[in-house]
Amino acid sequence: MERHLSVLRMLYDVLEGAGVNWAVTGSLGLALQGVPLEPHDVDVQTDEAGAYRIAALFADRVVRPVTFSAKAGMRSHFGALDIDGLTVEVMGDVQHQRADGSWEPPPDLWRIRRWVDIAGIRVPVLSLEHERDAYAKMGRTERVALISRALEAQGSVR
Repeated sequence: MERHLSVLRMLYDVLEGAGVNWAVTGSLGLALQGVPLEPHDVDVQTDEAGAYRIAALFADRVVRPVTFSAKAGMRSHFGALDIDGLTVEVMGDVQHQRADGSWEPPPDLWRIRRWVDIAGIRVPVLSLEHERDAYAKMGRTERVALISRALEAQGSVR
């Protein structure tokens, strides 16, 4: 987790200074909020402009350029960085496909972000409720159950 914190500090220093609307998501975002997971990478969610801005700010670390990408009922402006040997996946304007084939609007990151204080920085993360719902839309039932248990333990089931 030490390497993750080092990468988070770098992301925080650069992105906060650049005014990017961002939040940590995925296994690291969950682990930072008390969900018992061992993160292997860093997932960052932002808006469309933020995804391309992050790629520009870390141009020397891009391993997959940000492009519009769609797969398995989900689409976003997706790319990846390598920071100190750790993969940082960047997703802008993530959308999930509804049963009728239409697309949900991207989430309002300002509304669903929470803050976690760790290692002297205040890291934005997506709320556990949002993460639970997003994993449910992807059919990831084991992850939904894990997040639901963490929410119950924290006394914030909704």
